[in-house]
Amino acid sequence: MTKQRKGIKKDMLLIGALLLTGIIIAAGVCIFSGRGQTVQVRVNGSVVSEYPLSQNRTVVLNGSGGTNVLVIEDGTARIDKADCPDGLCCKTGKVSRSGQSIICLPHKLTVEITGETRKDAFSDVDIMVK
Repeated sequence: MTKQRKGIKKDMLLIGALLLTGIIIAAGVCIFSGRGQTVQVRVNGSVVSEYPLSQNRTVVLNGSGGTNVLVIEDGTARIDKADCPDGLCCKTGKVSRSGQSIICLPHKLTVEITGETRKDAFSDVDIMVK
């Protein structure tokens, strides 16, 4: 086997290991992050409103220097429209898990999902053995 082939095999093993690590991390995030219960809206870091994820609604949010349209439906939240120059907050997509957020920097607006998070599997330790 040539040196080049050995190098390709090592590269493939490294890529496979990195992909497996990424899948394990993504699965852990999904398992340990709980489903969100409320949408918390902040402007300039101050909470201005909260809405339950369980009730479908459309809300016009007045940020610092502009407006955004928040749509809550089927347990998810997303920014549907925004009059900011880049519109990145609209491209974020739907959020539904506790800790996820949508941020509109030009309007200094943050939409964050809050709620219960699942406990760590080892947080309720009964016995420790040395």
